[in-house]
Amino acid sequence: MALKGAAIWVCARTSCSDLGASDLGSRNSGSAFSLRYDLEKFRKWECCSLAVLAQRAITPVEDEKPHVSGVESSGAIEPTQGNESRGFHKDLNLLPKPLSANGLSSSPSDGSKVRVAYQGLPGAYSEAAALKAYPKSETVPCDQFEEAFKAVELWLVDKAVLPIENSVGGSIHRNYDLLLRHRLHIVGEVQMQVIHCLLGLPGVRKEELKSVLSHPMALAQCDMMLSNLGVVRINAEDTAGAAQMVASTGTRDTGAIASARAAEIYGLDILAEKIQDDDDNITRFLILAREPIIPGNDRPYKTSIVFTLEEGPGVLFKALSVFALRGISLSKIESRPQKQRPLRVVDDYNEGSAKYFDYLFFIDFEASMAEPRAQYALGHLQEFSRFLRVLGSYPIDTVL
Repeated sequence: MALKGAAIWVCARTSCSDLGASDLGSRNSGSAFSLRYDLEKFRKWECCSLAVLAQRAITPVEDEKPHVSGVESSGAIEPTQGNESRGFHKDLNLLPKPLSANGLSSSPSDGSKVRVAYQGLPGAYSEAAALKAYPKSETVPCDQFEEAFKAVELWLVDKAVLPIENSVGGSIHRNYDLLLRHRLHIVGEVQMQVIHCLLGLPGVRKEELKSVLSHPMALAQCDMMLSNLGVVRINAEDTAGAAQMVASTGTRDTGAIASARAAEIYGLDILAEKIQDDDDNITRFLILAREPIIPGNDRPYKTSIVFTLEEGPGVLFKALSVFALRGISLSKIESRPQKQRPLRVVDDYNEGSAKYFDYLFFIDFEASMAEPRAQYALGHLQEFSRFLRVLGSYPIDTVL
């Protein structure tokens, strides 16, 4: 397990004359700086350099290395076998209870295996993503996204796996906000294909259903099928929670949209499979930890940052150009209004003042922080930024 000390990549204001200029071209005749000297100055500018991280890190145990193999059972929930798989779960009280804000004072585990937090109940898609990343892990359900962040910070779990965007529904804005509020690091990502199933009590046909429960996003993603059935749509906290509710209430004319794993856990029948309107329904999850990983060059890497910009014409274009000039591809751009300073007042001289939204920009770019071009790009970006923080540099998940 990584050491306890938190290492945050945060960029302080520094003049671009000292950072990252020589990688774009030669300096003036009076400045014979070498590329190596520039790189050394950039490393001094970082609050936590790669060399310091290398000294502080410990080689992770096998269970702590993210995997990309198929989903395996966590051991905490054993699927029922034989005929029992078609009946109700014998005792829903035996399932793991989600962590809540009031229950975060519990003692952490003994460290015998990696504990991974996710939002939702057993059978949620987030749990499947956690098991894909860490097949041998003990998964820990949490009521809300913020409880999962706090569980990692309080050493109750080792990692958290949380959704950040969906190919149909878009970005999970709540988790973008929490990334900035909490001092955790992105150490990996997991991509999962979402396959929605219509679930019901054993022996029920889908034509008998009058209402269907699920998360609002899941209901929206299955609009065509639900419209054809003519059922009432009822919002639930999450898909697995909807399946649990149908199983516990025993109402035969009520169904749920959830995963096939949720049907197995809660003893429900799968009335229809692959009911989503769009077959290519992919959710990307982030793996969060207390300590950053040491990025390398052995595989494709992605780096996530957040920054705010100084005032001025074309400043966003200039900020993004620091990546294009170095051949670095941007894979994601997300803007969020600053909560503490939502409006920026700009003097209009004789006409009073104009107010504009002040934004935070979240960017993912395809390069490792071990590469000089990425380090130079951030050094150059500092010229235009009031605030800059590296959220993580981590391997890209290329396996669905």
